This record gives sequence, C-alpha cells and structure tokens, in this order.
Amino acid sequence: MTTLVFLGPTRTGSHPDHDATALAVRDGRVLALGDEARALAATADEVVDVGDGLLMAAFGDGHAHPLLGGLESFGPQIKELASVEAVVSEVGRWAEEHPEVEWIVGASYDPALAPDGEFDARWLDAAVPDRPVVLRAHDYHTVWCNTEALRRAGVSERSPEPRLGRIVRRPDGAPLGTLREWHACDLVLDQVPSRATDDLVEAVRRAGHAYARAGITWVQDAWVEPEMADAYLAAARRDALAFRVDLAQRADPDRWRAQLKPFAETRARVAAEGGELLTARTVKFFSDGVIEGGTAAMLAPYLDAPHSCGMPVWEPRALADAVRAFDAVGFRTHIHAIGDAGVRASLDAIESAIDANPAWDRRPVITHVQVVDPADLPRFAPLGVVANFEPLWAQPDPLQTELSLPRIGAHRAALQYPMGELARDGVRLSFGSDWPVSSHVPLEGIQVAVTRRTFTGEPEEGWIPHQRLTVEQALTAATTGVAHQAGADDRLHLSPGAPADLVLLSADPRTVDPMAIRHARVLGTWLGGRPTYRAAATRGPRAR
Repeated sequence: MTTLVFLGPTRTGSHPDHDATALAVRDGRVLALGDEARALAATADEVVDVGDGLLMAAFGDGHAHPLLGGLESFGPQIKELASVEAVVSEVGRWAEEHPEVEWIVGASYDPALAPDGEFDARWLDAAVPDRPVVLRAHDYHTVWCNTEALRRAGVSERSPEPRLGRIVRRPDGAPLGTLREWHACDLVLDQVPSRATDDLVEAVRRAGHAYARAGITWVQDAWVEPEMADAYLAAARRDALAFRVDLAQRADPDRWRAQLKPFAETRARVAAEGGELLTARTVKFFSDGVIEGGTAAMLAPYLDAPHSCGMPVWEPRALADAVRAFDAVGFRTHIHAIGDAGVRASLDAIESAIDANPAWDRRPVITHVQVVDPADLPRFAPLGVVANFEPLWAQPDPLQTELSLPRIGAHRAALQYPMGELARDGVRLSFGSDWPVSSHVPLEGIQVAVTRRTFTGEPEEGWIPHQRLTVEQALTAATTGVAHQAGADDRLHLSPGAPADLVLLSADPRTVDPMAIRHARVLGTWLGGRPTYRAAATRGPRAR
C-alpha cells in the first residue's frame, strides 16, 4: 500500500476552524488528518512539504466544454487577439501553413472587437478568399464566416430567417458574415467535416493537461452530442482521460421526445464502459441565448431593439414538459439561463418536475444566472436549485460595457450575477468557467467573485459590490459546491475515506491581498492520490 503525506496547512472544507496541519493518503483516499497524519510521515513512501502554501480539495468546474477547449488548439489561435486585423492576420497565417485543410475552423474571437458584435465576411475574404473559414465567437452562440463558407452553405439574400437564429444582413439583404444562435450557426457548421475520433481523443487529452495545471479534477461537460460521448469512451479506454467528468447530453426542442431512449442508452453504456472517471447522468437545456447577441430571453424588451425580448430556445411550457420527462427517468437537469425570462422559465420547469414526479436526489442546476428578477430570487432555495455561476464574468469588462449594458440599461445591469444575495438566502452555489468561452483557471474566477473588479482594479469599490462573496464562500463554491452539484457527497470535504482529489497552492487565497488571489500558483494536482500535475519544485519523493 502506497502512503503519501502532506505536511503543512490543509483546508478541509468542512469549516474554517477545522483546518488541519497535515494530511495522509493511502491507496487513493484520505487516510488521516492532523497529528495522526503527521505521525505517518516517517514511514511514508512520499512526503510533500506544503510550506507557506495551502493544501485543499481540488477544484471542480461545474460548467465547461472540455472537448471544445481541447479542439481550439487545432486551428488558428485567435482567442487572445485584440483587434479584427490581428484575427484576420492569424487566420491567413494558419491557412498558408496548412494548405491541405479544406475548412479552416477556429475559436474564440472576442465579439466586442466589432460594433454591435457584427463581423463582415469580406474581412476574412482578404486573407482567405478561396477556402471556407468559420470562426466561433467566444460565447459559442455566434459564428463569423467568410464568403466561401456562406456560398457552400447556401446562405444568400434569399435565405429565410431560421426559427432559432438570425442571419445578420447588409442593407440589401445579403448576409453580412455573422450568424447568431442555433439554427443560423448550423447552416454553416453542418457543412464542416466531422473530426476523426483520434482528434477528439487528443482534444480530451489536451483538456486534461490544462485542467491538471489549474488544479481541477472534476468537470461537468455541459454540451455533449453523440459523437462526443464516443470520444470520451475512447479516451477512457486509451487511458487519455485525466479528470472526472459527467456528460450532459443536449436536449433539442425539436426532437427531445425521440432523444429519451438514446440518452438513457448512452447513460447505461457510459456506466458500463467508462470506468470510475466517466458518467452521463445529466441533460442540458438551453433556455435562451446571450445578452451581447440580443438573444437572451428578457421579461422586458431590449433598449436597442424595443420590438424584441430576445430569443427563447424553448417555449416555457415545452421546456417544462421536457424537464419533467427527463427528470422522471432519473436524469439531472442542467439549464443554461441568461436573461430574467430564461431564469424564470427554468425555475418554472424545475418546479413542475418536482410537483409531478416522485422525490429523488435531483440537485437541479441553473447555470450562468446572469439577470434574475428580484421576485425570483427567493425561489432557488426551496426548489433545491444549484446556482452555477461563471464568476469571471462578474466584472465590467468590454463585453459588459460595450455590448451588454447598452442593450439592457442600468436597472437590469444592476441585477447581474446575484451571487451574494443567493448565498445569503442559503442557496447552494457552484462555480464553473464555461471554458473555452472564458479562462478555465479557478483562481481567476475566485478573485473576481471576491472583488467584483477587473484585473486592473476597476471599479475600486467593486461592481455591484453587495454581490461580492468572501474568499471562504468562493473557495467553497469552487470545491464543495461543485461536489454537491456532482452528487459526490464523499468529496464535499477532506476527511478520512474521501477520495484524495487534491490541489497544492503556493499561497493561501484567504490570507493574500484579494487582488492577488489569481497569482497563487498550482504546485500540484492529485486525482485519487495519483499526481496529474507536479511543478518542478514538488516533484519526487523526499527521503525518509
């Protein structure tokens, strides 16, 4: 039996007063804490000195897209570029270096780089006129493509508006090159050749490497199509899966009844073949779109489009019907809801399932929770809803100031990301990243949740400051909160018998300047006691 002992400050997560001074691991599980663990150091196979850092339960990511994040590294690298010109240049460079690739696919460009988030196909034509180019905005609700991609997809001035989506047009009706939401984006995306299974498995492997370096050991993949489940199973068989992951299969409002049986079959197949790291217990629903695209479902019209309250993906009654049906066969519910109407419809759907079906440990999730009508805040706790926030978004960045705020105005802007209020109401909070939509690094989101400031410090008093969390609350949301969402009660805190999913930080986020939390480094990550990442300074056993 292999024994690993950590000596130094250890956050158990059960209570701030219950920190330990050491932790011992044997055969993948926590064996002992405190003096009992310290006494095992003399005979341990490995001893790790925590020093001035902090050992704690590994982070979870309650809403992300690992496979998509891994795939982004396959195409032009446009994520961090700060201008349209830079994006076009990178696409041109990549196309020149890969003449054999027919379709050039990339993500995630910043939609705030162009006025109103509307991008012109001709800008990409200047770099690549003869091959189709399709780029996804970092919200993954918008596509920017060149003229050749539009031509191959048959999108023209004669194309009707899709039911769930919008083709942004020039004054003469011709498509501009920007497509918004499901049915519009799919006009082009459906033409892109499918990835080989080997590519998808490699994407999972790359995602695992990124998560390990960030201290993450459990992830909710919040958007899974059938071929993605096959890729995860292949990764598990090939030992290319380095994190625990639950797959949320996406319910389609046009064919959800036909999905009930195959979703259950996939769940059973994953349970039989996926090993201890892989499950498929969840169904994902998109209640609405995004505010920056004018597609989030709002109770009142957008200021810049007084004729529109957004674009609900589901009619409220249909959403309730589908949630009830999947809940009845034991699937957990995970609903994307951005606008206040989308949040209300999600709460109504969950309440409908609770009223109609027998009681069970359902732990429903509403994710993003961007704008909530004050009348709906008291509904979360009685319904047992987990409010999953992407805390990195709770800052006045250009996406807010240039796209969202002009569309919803100051009153609704002040209702955004009500973490503090829901926490005070006793609602379970969990944190996610929505990676690759935004950074997967938990400490960055934790810093924003605590400060409600940009990384450059604005505003000094915090943005909507009464919604700030304490550091302890934020750490809990990123660990215990995600474990609760996952149904992993054995990982709610570190105690004897718990799986040894651990992260070693270079500093204690509770004691550093709140504006420096993100600068703490991950020195090591352990999944079931097995290291998935070790910084150079922590590698190798210490002699007994």
